[in-house]
Amino acid sequence: FAHNRLSIIGVENGKQPMSDGNNWICFNGEIYNYVELQKELGCENISGSDTEIILHAYEKWGTDCVSHLEGMFAFAIWDFKKKSLFCARDCFGIKPFYYTICDGIFYFASEIKALLPFVNEIETDLEAFKDYLTFQFCLEGKTLFKNIYELKPAHRMIACGGMVKEERYWQVYYNLDFDHTEKYFKEELEHLMLESVKYHIRSEVPVGGYVSGGVDSSIVSAMASDLLPGEFMGFTGRYANGKNFDESMYAEIVAKKGAFPLQILDIGPDDFIHNIEKVIYYLDEPVAGPGSFSQYMVSELASKYRKVVLGGQGGDEIFGGYTRYLVAYFEQCIKGAIEGTMDSGDFIVTYQSIIPNLTSLKNYKPMLKSFWSKGLFEDADKRYFALINRAPDMGDCVYWENLPEYDSYTTYEKMFCSSNVNKTSYFDRMTNFDFKTLLPALLQVEDRMSMAHGLESRVPFLDKKIVEFAATMPANVKFKNGNMKYILRESLKEYVPTEVMQRKDKMGFPTPFNLYVKNEAKDFVHDILTTDKARNRDLINNSAVLNKIEREGQFGRNIWGAFCLELWQRNFHDKKEYYRTLN
Repeated sequence: FAHNRLSIIGVENGKQPMSDGNNWICFNGEIYNYVELQKELGCENISGSDTEIILHAYEKWGTDCVSHLEGMFAFAIWDFKKKSLFCARDCFGIKPFYYTICDGIFYFASEIKALLPFVNEIETDLEAFKDYLTFQFCLEGKTLFKNIYELKPAHRMIACGGMVKEERYWQVYYNLDFDHTEKYFKEELEHLMLESVKYHIRSEVPVGGYVSGGVDSSIVSAMASDLLPGEFMGFTGRYANGKNFDESMYAEIVAKKGAFPLQILDIGPDDFIHNIEKVIYYLDEPVAGPGSFSQYMVSELASKYRKVVLGGQGGDEIFGGYTRYLVAYFEQCIKGAIEGTMDSGDFIVTYQSIIPNLTSLKNYKPMLKSFWSKGLFEDADKRYFALINRAPDMGDCVYWENLPEYDSYTTYEKMFCSSNVNKTSYFDRMTNFDFKTLLPALLQVEDRMSMAHGLESRVPFLDKKIVEFAATMPANVKFKNGNMKYILRESLKEYVPTEVMQRKDKMGFPTPFNLYVKNEAKDFVHDILTTDKARNRDLINNSAVLNKIEREGQFGRNIWGAFCLELWQRNFHDKKEYYRTLN
C-alpha cells in the first residue's frame, strides 16, 4: 500500500491479506461472535470466515466496527476509497500489533523481529528499559526496541495522508453497584462465564485446556469439559524439585471430577538449558517472570494433541487474585484503624475481618519484611508502587548512570490514579493498574509461547461483558473479608472440587529457575554471562549479576530479569548484521 508521504507495509509472516473487492484486511485472531454478526449484517452467502466478517462490519460501521467484535484480534484494513489504513487491537491485548515508522514508511507486524530489518538501527529504548527494571514489562506502548511501538490494547489507529492517529475505543469504568445483593452477583457471573466459555469453544477442531491446579484454569476447564464431554483434554507440567514446584495433584483432582484425560509433562533442567534461548526469541523481548519457560514447555506438549486450548488468564486481575493485594490492603486497614478513618469509604474490608485470611501470606514473609522496612503507611499509590517496584533490588547489576532521568513512577502514578476508577477504592485502583499493564504482559507470554508451537490459546475470562460486570462489584463483594477472588469462588464453586477452589497456597506456575542457576544450569548460565560481549554491556553489569546468584531467594526474579536481558541482547542486538540482510 502507498499513499502520499506515508507508505504502508505489513509484515505478517507469510499470511495473505483478504479482500472483499473494496478493501483489504490483514488479520490475526478469532472473532467468536462471527455467526451472530453474519446474521446481523445480512451477509448469509459469504464463506463463513470470521476474517470476512470484519470486512463487512467495517463496511457497515466504519472504525466503530471494533465495538461489535467479541474475540481476540489485531488487524489492519486498507480502505481504497479513503486511501487510509485502519488498525485495531482487541480490548485486552490478547493478540499483538507492533509498528514503526522509518524514512516515511509505516511498517506493522505481529512480531517485533519482523520489523527489525527495516529500522535504521537496532537500539534499546532507555525509558522502556527503566520500565522493565521496575516492573519487568514496559508501559504506554513502549517496547525495549527504540522506535518500535505496540498498538495498545483497546486502541485503534488510522494512518492517512502522512499522519498517524491513535485513540482508545473502549474503557472499563468502575461504577460500583451497591443496590444488588451478593446472590445477584453470583448468579449473573455464572451466567456470563458459561456464555463466554460457549463462545470460546467454537472450533472446527477438538479443544483442550491448560490446567495449572489453580482456581481460574480449573473453572475454565471444568466448564469446557461439561460442554464438550468426551472431547476435552487437559495439560499441565511439573518439576521434580519439591512440592513448591509440583501442583499436578490439584490438576488431577480437577480432571477426575470433569472426567477428562490429563496429560502431565515432567520438566527438568535439561529442558531449561536447551529451550530458554528459544523462549526469549519467541517473546521478542523479555517480559514478566520465569513462568514463560514453563508455558513454553506445556504448550509444546499440548500441541501434540490439540490445536486450540483454553487458559485462565485474566481472573487474577479482574477479581483480585494476587497476594500483594492482601498485603497492601492489610497495611491500609491498619493505617485506617490507627487514624480512625475505617469508615471513610477507603476501607470496606476491616482489619478485624481480614485477619483469618492472612494465612495466605505464609510463603511471603521475606516480601513482607522488605515491604514494611520503609515507607510504612504512606499514601496508597506510593505503597502499591513500593510493592511492585523491582528496580531497587537490582543495585549494582545496572549501570544507572547510563540511563535517562525518566522516572517510571510518573507514568505509573498517572495510570494508577486514572479517572475511570473511583479514587476512594484502593482495591479497584490496584486491580485496574494490573489489568492494563501486567495482564497484557502475561498475554504476550500466553500468545507467543503457544503460537511458537502452532497452538491457539483462548482466554474466556477476557470477555467484555464479564470485565464490565466485575467492575460494578464493590470491593466487599470481590474481596470479602480479604478473601481473594471471593465472588468468583462462591459463584462457581459447584464446578470445581473444594480442595482446589479453597486453596490459599497457589503460587502461579512455579518454575525452579533460581534452583537451576545454582545447580544443574550453573555452568550454562555462567558461560552466557561471561562472554566478551556479556562482560561489556552498557546497561547491565553481568559480573555483578553472577555475584548475586547465590543470594537470590527461591522465588526472586531479579536474576531472571537480568539473565533474560542478556539472552535478548544475544538474540537481537548481537545479530544486527543478520537482520540487515533480511531487508
